[in-house]
Amino acid sequence: MLKNCYLQLKEVKLPHDSEQIRSFIAIELPQNVKNELAQLRSELEKTEHPFIKWVNPESIHLTLKFLGNIPFKQVAEIANAIEQAAKGILPFHLELSDLGVFPSTKQPRVLWVGIKGEIDNLLNLQRNIDSALAPLGFAEEKRSFTPHLTLARVREGATLADRKNFGGLVLSTSFASSYPLSVETICLMRSQLTPQGAIYTRLVTVKLQLTEAS
Repeated sequence: MLKNCYLQLKEVKLPHDSEQIRSFIAIELPQNVKNELAQLRSELEKTEHPFIKWVNPESIHLTLKFLGNIPFKQVAEIANAIEQAAKGILPFHLELSDLGVFPSTKQPRVLWVGIKGEIDNLLNLQRNIDSALAPLGFAEEKRSFTPHLTLARVREGATLADRKNFGGLVLSTSFASSYPLSVETICLMRSQLTPQGAIYTRLVTVKLQLTEAS
């Protein structure tokens, strides 16, 4: 058990076993991709939109499953489930694609960068994680998984004109990444909400298999 993953709890201040921690499972981004996202944000910020709340590029990740609050004592059990989910999934490559918004450019609420590449592998991994965690009490996702990186959110106070204007900016902005995203590990992350923004801590790293026989 836990042959293909490692806990990184010694690197952080350990909560009490009964303490609830906010957590999620994600693929972390290499620094060169984060740098590209920072440059994209700088370009979009040239047209001022005070109603936009930007995500720190250093904190952007590809979320596979949000777990919510879990007791700290459950971390090892979740790590084992993630490792089981990763079996049979070899390392694969993704790429960043065009900009988009949820739910529409006329009423945007979330600005994102899409993901392309070996999407079948990504979808299989996400489904495996969903299934592996179900016996632990985590409900399987009812909505289809749409892989994306969240860049910004539109604040609630934005007017309809503000939203349409921002949607138009997104439509007129092109983005092409220069770097592929090599997926070799997935992580269980802790999210601590602060007035300055969320602080993310890596708790567990699970390696994808290097060969089918490993």
